[in-house]
Amino acid sequence: MIGPSGNVKVYLACGVTDMRRGIDGLATLAREVIKQDPGSGAIFGFRGKRADRIKLLWWDTQGFCLYYKVLERGYFPWPTAKDGVAHLTAGQLAMLVEAIDWRRPAWTSAPLRSG
Repeated sequence: MIGPSGNVKVYLACGVTDMRRGIDGLATLAREVIKQDPGSGAIFGFRGKRADRIKLLWWDTQGFCLYYKVLERGYFPWPTAKDGVAHLTAGQLAMLVEAIDWRRPAWTSAPLRSG
């Protein structure tokens, strides 16, 4: 997949977003709600009311890219509206796209073999 670098800034619009919005509407939310320049190269994330779909908006220096994912089952973990704007790392974004709760991952490592 062609995409942003590993040190990209990621912002989530907390709460619910109208998923009927397209690129222009989401860019306006990035500017007015998240208070960031939508053309900055950062990724802006939005989740719908049903929690089973997200949109990610990113400017790649030539134009806007819009990633839209709808889950068959489950939901995307998301901060509440009272949180305002959430900042994620590229690793947390990767977990979010896979519908893993990036706030509390339950990662375990395999036990080490004794020699």
